[in-house]
Parts: sequence; structure tokens; C-alpha cells
Amino acid sequence: MFPYYRKNMIGQAWIGTHVLLIQCNLHSNFVTDVHKSLHAPIEPIQKNCAETLSQHISIGYKLIHTTYIPPNQIEYFLIL
Repeated sequence: MFPYYRKNMIGQAWIGTHVLLIQCNLHSNFVTDVHKSLHAPIEPIQKNCAETLSQHISIGYKLIHTTYIPPNQIEYFLIL
């Protein structure tokens, strides 16, 4: 078995840290851009930013940081 094998990690693409960046418009609550690490598992991206964040948090991503991007964007940094 692999040295980092965990029984509760079924379905993971690989063992390690996955990064997901979601950019949203502050006024419309729409997702404007998404960036992810190469093998990061993701849910289908919804038009609504809150729904997209909710789906990814529900599969185990953790919100690490938010950054305001002038004039009206916010970027969410999530890891799994």
C-alpha cells in the first residue's frame, strides 16, 4: 500500500493538497473565474457564487482566505 493511504479518502484523485480559487462579483453574486490545481476534484461550477462555495465546502474544501480585488471582485482561496 502507499505510505499515505487513508481509508477515508475514497474518491480522491491523489493524496495531497488541492487548491481552488473562485472569483466572484460582489454586486451580482456571480462566479467570474475559477482556477484549480491540476488534479483537484471539483463540483460543477454554478452561476451563483454562494451555491458554488457551498457545494465545494460540502465535499470537504476549507475556506482559507478571501481577497478583495478592486473594484468589485472577491477571490476565495479553498484547499482540500
